Amino acid sequence: MSNQKILMGHGAGGKLSHQLIQRIFVRHFSNKSLSVLNDASVIKTSAFTAFTTDSYVIDPIFFPGGDIGKLAVSGTVNDLLVSGAVPKYLSAGFIIEEGFLIDDLVKIVASMADEARKAGVEIITGDTKVVKKGQCDKIFINTAGIGDAIESESKLWKTPKLRAGDKVIVSGCLGDHAMAVLSARSSISFEREVLSDVAPLNKLILPLYTNFPGKISFMRDVTRGGLATVLNEICADSELGIELFENKIPVRCEVEGVCEIFGYDPLYLANEGKVVIIVESETAEAILEQIKSCEFGKKAEIVGEINKRAPGRVIMNSVIGGTRIVDMLAGEMLPRIC
Repeated sequence: MSNQKILMGHGAGGKLSHQLIQRIFVRHFSNKSLSVLNDASVIKTSAFTAFTTDSYVIDPIFFPGGDIGKLAVSGTVNDLLVSGAVPKYLSAGFIIEEGFLIDDLVKIVASMADEARKAGVEIITGDTKVVKKGQCDKIFINTAGIGDAIESESKLWKTPKLRAGDKVIVSGCLGDHAMAVLSARSSISFEREVLSDVAPLNKLILPLYTNFPGKISFMRDVTRGGLATVLNEICADSELGIELFENKIPVRCEVEGVCEIFGYDPLYLANEGKVVIIVESETAEAILEQIKSCEFGKKAEIVGEINKRAPGRVIMNSVIGGTRIVDMLAGEMLPRIC
């Protein structure tokens, strides 16, 4: 298929569409539900079902450590996981620009298939549209995900209830995804390459539900807006606040260096393989050790706690002994990051 490109006919529903679906999507996403090629797949779910959807417009579509396909699967799977559900099924909708290289489409679809296998999910339905040159930037992907909700984690389905003394855990170094994308967009190079952290987090999150049922008060993946945005969303309009400890927040030296040069703050940078977890103080250390035992959580830290010091606010205790308010940004530091 080398040098072959997407044509308008690939989205017209005729022979070219049929060939594209069979040779790329059905080949890589192969499963019984998809192979029927109906307009919908019928599945059996649990009594409680989690459902999510997302769209991916990242630029560039290939970046150190991943691509738009890996991102689409991982992002949707992680949204289900942090909501207290076991991911089961995904849909995938593609909007492709006329002239897009078919070889690149194959790489993206193969990447999605690989990540789906790692996450234990099946891509069981989808759609493909082709638009004229200039009406889309290469390729956009929309996904939806369905999972079996875990009854013991019902607290994660609801508005979080903060309790004074609860601990805030971050599962690893902040800003890796944002820096990987930035390096792919520009001429920035690192002495040691920074790879995106994009990954499905089944191996990190599901053991927490098994070993500590009902002990997690809140969990969220730290994507656009970074840690600062998530924490501000949690404590907004609350009688409690969140106190962070700067010396505990994990950031790679390479990422920290670029942030100092360009004026970025790692607290606001996007991640695609990190979660923030709020847990009871009594079980915080045990949960932290469980997270550290996973390949995706080796740099995890307890970075803060819930208290009454500043109701509705996130406060940072700096390494030099001062404090500052960590507010929510009005916009994005790096647009089209996912």
